[in-house]
Amino acid sequence: MSDQTILGAPQPSGFPESGPLLEVRDVATRFRTGRGMVQAVNGVSFVLQRGQTLGVVGESGSGKSVLSRSIMGLLSSNAERTGQIIFEGADISDLSPAGYRELWGKEMAMVFQDPMTALNPVMKIGNQITESLRFHLGMDKNEAKETAIALLRAVKIPEPEQRFKAYPHEMSGGMRQRVVIAIALACGPKLLLADEPTTALDVTVQAQILDLLADQQRERFMGVILVTHDLGVVAGRADHIAVMYAGRIVETAPTAVLFREMQMPYTEALLSAIPKLNQASHTRLSAIGGRPPDLINPPAGCAFSPRCPYAQERCHVEQPPLQESPTTPGHYFACFYPVNSPETKAAKERIAVEQLMATAPIDPRPEGA
Repeated sequence: MSDQTILGAPQPSGFPESGPLLEVRDVATRFRTGRGMVQAVNGVSFVLQRGQTLGVVGESGSGKSVLSRSIMGLLSSNAERTGQIIFEGADISDLSPAGYRELWGKEMAMVFQDPMTALNPVMKIGNQITESLRFHLGMDKNEAKETAIALLRAVKIPEPEQRFKAYPHEMSGGMRQRVVIAIALACGPKLLLADEPTTALDVTVQAQILDLLADQQRERFMGVILVTHDLGVVAGRADHIAVMYAGRIVETAPTAVLFREMQMPYTEALLSAIPKLNQASHTRLSAIGGRPPDLINPPAGCAFSPRCPYAQERCHVEQPPLQESPTTPGHYFACFYPVNSPETKAAKERIAVEQLMATAPIDPRPEGA
């Protein structure tokens, strides 16, 4: 049995093969807490086609991970979710826990942020992979073992036969993340949600993990939602990008369009925070001033306005709708004064002058000398 046969075999689902893979319609997720209701996700909508990658980008607390868990039905008992989630033409918004368990692994799967907590520390790697194969696909013990070893080989784990018998603590962080990916891919899902899959990994291993996900996506024609705080991660790996802030999508566009014509000041700030290879050594990194808003008591108007250097009076009292660019179809942003507007250009010039004056040397000579 070849790896290609094991990894590429489609699993019957009973869903139609035409139409979008996933539609998220006005999804909102709130959490009951002792301080009040936390509006973690607030009216998010998007469509994901088969074989495409959607990059969901934002700072910690922007709602991107909660959005992923809302799609997967992995919410705690204090959560309330509204809106519709349509998977392969079927509304799964109100599925029971047993109904979601039928989808998990076989139809949709998730790669979690921390592989050490995603894996059972007292259970051998092989058993953690074969568990889902036997439950969802009805494989016997030997067939499940053979498939698990093939999966470990496919995610480029050396000596997979030996690693099959290892415990998570006997493997490096990068190898543990590969195991998590192998478990997620084991039953041939059509949708993969990767929630910060490269957190705490060094740069070289990050690239290897992202390349691995891209290779597996192409082989399986999966839809992928790649959640990250780093625009650089999705720059060359996503077909479409959705930027989230305070639980909302504030800008979304095809990847090339967004990097070429970004309109939301928050998106611009995220891009400016990425270290540049051509910067001089010890150059101070750009940071977004202030803090993300309190989602129990969010600010009036645009949630980003307290941190936005270009905010006008209107921004503090009125929330901008997500609207399509008048010049670029498919490019949506929520901003009254986008980065190329006359008001924002004037604000940028004013800020540049103030910074220049603040750093200019003081002439020690007395006036009139």
